Order: sequence, then C-alpha cells, then structure tokens
Amino acid sequence: MSLPPLLQGRLSLPVIGAPMFIVSGPDLVIAQCRAGVVGAFPALNARPAAQLGEWLARITAELALQDAAPYAVNLIAHRSNTRIGQDLETCVKFRVPIIISSLGVRPEVIDAVHGYGGLVLQDIVTPTQARKAIEKGADGLVAVAAGAGGHAGDLSPFALVQEIRTWFDGLLALSGAIAHGGAVLAALAAGADLAYVGSAFIATDEAAASDAYKQAIVAGSAEGIVRTSHFTGIPGNYLRASIVAAGLDPDQLPGDPAKLLLDGGAKAWRDIWGAGHGIGAVGSVVPVADRVNAWRQEYAHALRHAALAGWARDGGKAA
Repeated sequence: MSLPPLLQGRLSLPVIGAPMFIVSGPDLVIAQCRAGVVGAFPALNARPAAQLGEWLARITAELALQDAAPYAVNLIAHRSNTRIGQDLETCVKFRVPIIISSLGVRPEVIDAVHGYGGLVLQDIVTPTQARKAIEKGADGLVAVAAGAGGHAGDLSPFALVQEIRTWFDGLLALSGAIAHGGAVLAALAAGADLAYVGSAFIATDEAAASDAYKQAIVAGSAEGIVRTSHFTGIPGNYLRASIVAAGLDPDQLPGDPAKLLLDGGAKAWRDIWGAGHGIGAVGSVVPVADRVNAWRQEYAHALRHAALAGWARDGGKAA
C-alpha cells in the first residue's frame, strides 16, 4: 500500500523508532524525527502524569518549524494502566499524530484519536490479535515478531507478515531483530510498509538509557539474549548480562517473579534490560542522526546488491 498522507514525503527511511520503557524520551524522539524517522515514546515514561503535557509541548514546539517526521505516543491499554484516561486526554489536547496501542484494544482510544484525524497503530504478536485490532478500528498494525526486544512474540517475522497479508492490505510495520539498513529493506521485501526498530536506538547519545546499558548493547549479540516471562509475566527478550549482574542465573530463574518487582529488588527495564536479537549490528554509541544516516547507506547498498544478484522473474533462474 502507499503510506497514509501523514507519512508521505516525510520519511528519510521507512522506520518507526519503537517506544521503549525508560529509554525513550523527548531528546530521543526529537532526534529521531529530525533524522527523518518516526520517533515514539511510552506515555508512562512521563512521570508524574502531568509531565506528559510538558513533553508533548516541547516536542511539538521543537518540531513545528522543521521538515521533520511525525511522532507517536505509546499507550498501554491493559486494565492495569490506571493512567490511560488522563494520558489519552493529554494526547488529544496536543493532537498527537500517531498513537501506538499496546496490550489490548480500547475503542475509546481509537474514537478519540480519529476525532482529530490521528492514526492508531496496534501492536500484535499473532494473526488472531491482528484481526481483532482491525475489526475494532485500528488504522494499522505493528507486528512484533520473534527477535524483537522487550515484550516480543515467538512467530517468525516472515510467517507473521505472510499470514497478515493474506487478508490485510493496510499499514503494517514489522518488528524483530532489525538493526541494519539491509534489515529495513528485508522488512519491506517481506511485505511490511515500515520497519519498527528499538534496540539499536538504545545505543545513541540521545537515549535516556544508562551508559552501562548502552555499552551492553554495543557488546551484545543474539546469543546473549534470554527469552523469558519471568520478570513481567509476559514473554520478552532481555540481555543475559543484565540478569547475571542482578545476581540471577538466567538458566534457572527462581521462585515467584513478583519478588523481583518489589522495592529493593532487581526490576524489569531498570535493572533487567530489554534487547532484541539484532544488536550484533550495533558497534558503537553514536548520535541518532549518524545511526539513521548509516542505515540509509546500508539500505541503498542492499538495494544495489539485490539488483546485481540478477534474479529474473522467470521461475527464479539467474539472469
């Protein structure tokens, strides 16, 4: 499909920066949008709730007079989020261009955002969830496949996109081990419209992650990722090194997960760091603009490589 008018001609690369708990804030979002990709942050990163309006005012003001990509706010739709009503009201006030809904679909969110002409993307991990989201009125989907950082699905990105595309031709972003310009192109070749990238943005100057977290991303690899539901009750991918640093054995996580969420204990996201399988492509901590520029070059190289491979359309025989 063609991109919606909100995105047409405003992206230097078909990428959404995934909203990351603790890591994503105004500095990162503004830098992402200035670099020509959609910047996003979770509303819950703004604490207390009143800070959300301050963040949106700053982002709106700094991007208003620039040729920048639009930004997005992530709202957690799960019933445990007691702030969602207040946060939604603030997002409506600032007419946030894109809302990314997670852990559930709320019709009132969709109605409110459509009321001012915004887009609602729903993140999903299965084709069944995808159908429900579209049936309830979401404008597009974020397919969170195997290999994505943080809360991730366990389906192959190829399989997930393939099944969704049998019935849905609308806006589709793909997440899962994307940290290189060639992987961005691969997401599009698989059938997505946009790549959804998180972990690689942790290792940037503008990210709100600790220096130790950033360096762990640089030093990490796919083999250093542990998939577990132990820390939040929802399956997710985490850096093995952070689990070890918290005094735990990643292969024998003990007892009740809730014990790790108590004050004074290791906490998911603050001490146990999310990361995706693609971090082996991240070699240093750099400004966002440099990271996106490198991806543009890698994307162009991947396009040339595909053309030079010379595969014809007549049954796959090399030309």
